[in-house]
Amino acid sequence: MPWRTEMDAVSCDGLTLELGGRVVLDGVGLSIAPGEFVGVLGPNGAGKTTLMRAMLGLIAPSRGTISIFGEPVRRGHSAIGYMPQLRSGAAALPLSGWEFVASVCRGQRVGLPVLGRAGRADVERALDLVDALGLARRRISELSGGERQRLLIAQALIGSPRLLLLDEPLASLDPGHAGAIVSLVKRLQLELGVTVLFSAHELNPLLGALDRVLYLGGGQAALGTVEEVITAPILSRLYGTPIEVVRAGGRIFVLAEDGEVADHCSAGHGGHVHA
Repeated sequence: MPWRTEMDAVSCDGLTLELGGRVVLDGVGLSIAPGEFVGVLGPNGAGKTTLMRAMLGLIAPSRGTISIFGEPVRRGHSAIGYMPQLRSGAAALPLSGWEFVASVCRGQRVGLPVLGRAGRADVERALDLVDALGLARRRISELSGGERQRLLIAQALIGSPRLLLLDEPLASLDPGHAGAIVSLVKRLQLELGVTVLFSAHELNPLLGALDRVLYLGGGQAALGTVEEVITAPILSRLYGTPIEVVRAGGRIFVLAEDGEVADHCSAGHGGHVHA
């Protein structure tokens, strides 16, 4: 797959993002081609969510630019579908699965829009794409975490976007449900030809689905294949401490001697940081 095209799905040039007076990303340049599945990795605070919010036009760069399919980034870009991190209050909403997905039509987040035939068909299409038609009449409060994640992905598919920004869709899921979500997103990428940016704390659940990985850390970014990016020299630079990468049993482990780094990465345990 060629990683550069005349019109990248996402292009950042000299991008600097600040949050609360802290520089999160500093002078980052990257290009993501249409149709790629890119895993966005890095420790807490590395800028995964901040970068997605900047692509949505919700955070203005301090310096540099972002373009989406050759156009300057802006709020409400119809080419982008966004799945935020699972909201803790979602389970308490007095909505059915169908109403939950329909609630984002026409950009609305509160209250249900009145939908015509085309709008109702779009909701049905999104539910069908994520194999959630059977959840349409069930209450959100009755659904499992994995089922609610499917509905959040369905929300992101409203309007037939060409770029999906999925922020931590595997959060709080057990390995079985996490694997099902990764398989679902991979199928959507291939069937719809969409570009996917999929942020996660761990690399291993994404292995086999990724085209490339975007690893953030220390204000910098490394973009490439897993073999190119998940290396001791690159991760040592991003973490700012010596890192060792171990491949065993089809999994990849990132080992850090610095306990603070291990604690900083939510997947870390006892000095081991899972990429």
